[in-house]
Amino acid sequence: MNVMLIGGGGREHAIAKYVAKNPKVENFYALPGNGGISKFAECVNISAEDIDGIVNFAKNNSIDFAIVAPDDPLALGAVDRLEAEGVKCFGPDKNAAIIESSKIFAKDLMTKNNIPTAKYKIFTKIDEALSYVATSDCPIVIKADGLAKGKGVTVAENFGQAREAVMSCMKDKTFGKSGEKILIEECLRGPEVTVLAFTDGKTIVPMISSMDHKRAYDGNKGPNTGGMGVVAPNFYYTDEIAEECMKKIFIPTINAMNSEGRKFKGCLYFGLMLTKDGPKVIEYNCRFGDPEAEAVLPLLDTDLFEIMLAVRDERLNEIDIKFKNMSSCCVVLVSNGYPGHYLTGYEIDFGLNKNSEKISGVDVFHSGTIREGNKFLTSGGRVLAVNAVAEDLSSAREKAYEAVKEINFEGMRYRTDIGAN
Repeated sequence: MNVMLIGGGGREHAIAKYVAKNPKVENFYALPGNGGISKFAECVNISAEDIDGIVNFAKNNSIDFAIVAPDDPLALGAVDRLEAEGVKCFGPDKNAAIIESSKIFAKDLMTKNNIPTAKYKIFTKIDEALSYVATSDCPIVIKADGLAKGKGVTVAENFGQAREAVMSCMKDKTFGKSGEKILIEECLRGPEVTVLAFTDGKTIVPMISSMDHKRAYDGNKGPNTGGMGVVAPNFYYTDEIAEECMKKIFIPTINAMNSEGRKFKGCLYFGLMLTKDGPKVIEYNCRFGDPEAEAVLPLLDTDLFEIMLAVRDERLNEIDIKFKNMSSCCVVLVSNGYPGHYLTGYEIDFGLNKNSEKISGVDVFHSGTIREGNKFLTSGGRVLAVNAVAEDLSSAREKAYEAVKEINFEGMRYRTDIGAN
């Protein structure tokens, strides 16, 4: 089969590694891909948001199957366009991707279907939003309605931060049209859990749980980022909680989407908070999380591409999906200044990790790199995701940081406490 992967981050590098293992995959392309992905697929310089370019490439190269991984092309209808050209896809169509592309839609869906979530209000006018936060207890959460590269959420500890977040979205247009409408939510308390799930709109199969570390600095300090590291499984997520989530959140969400005429086929991301009143949904994403994918996929013990084919053809119930009884720890190496302004173009010294797997059980997934000859240069805020798999979290954590110490590039920064608590 001729297979095409859309995207160019660490998530896509992880997907590429495991998809490439399947013997059905003959010609494998990544649009645009990155330095690390080039080991597994031919990288083609077409942006993940260039839907016309993607469709034309698929037609010109007789693509049989496309994996649309990032949120933007899903929200722009890449799956719809490709399927219309006879290209089978893994990923939801635009109609279903709205579960991430509009937080207002997602919150209304949960409210309508009694899926537990935080209390919220919707605002389209700055003065009304500012009046509301001025009389609200902090901390409080401000969210841009649309996609914002994982940066459209602010947990404001005081009125000043809340005001700044509202103004950033609605006046400064930091997130463009995504911030024209905002949600202001109560701040839920408790351990956070991410559960990725395969679903074909009929069957849903949760993957190993994980814990993302979104704040930029140690001790969960600093601004939110796209993710600074992950551990899997999440040690707070017990079998009892998993059963409760399946009954009250996972299955009801799939049923709710079906009742709206928005059958979801792909990977559905559940961002959860384990509150004193039980698990509640913080957010949905319409794709694999990043960097959660880098930690969870190495624990998958079933062929990823076969699962994707089954999801597309709505026969997920035929696949016996298994995971290794092991742990992952993923540490993200970022450019100095991220998630704010940062510089790129620095050469990466991989040390012992030059071929990504010199240390047993370690993968170095490329998030923001480009390849120039035999060299790799930084090209993004999140540069590398170093993931280690071991028998337990303590061992995985030790192994991950051992690998991190071998890598260096100018301005490299990372959290030292991933998985520490």
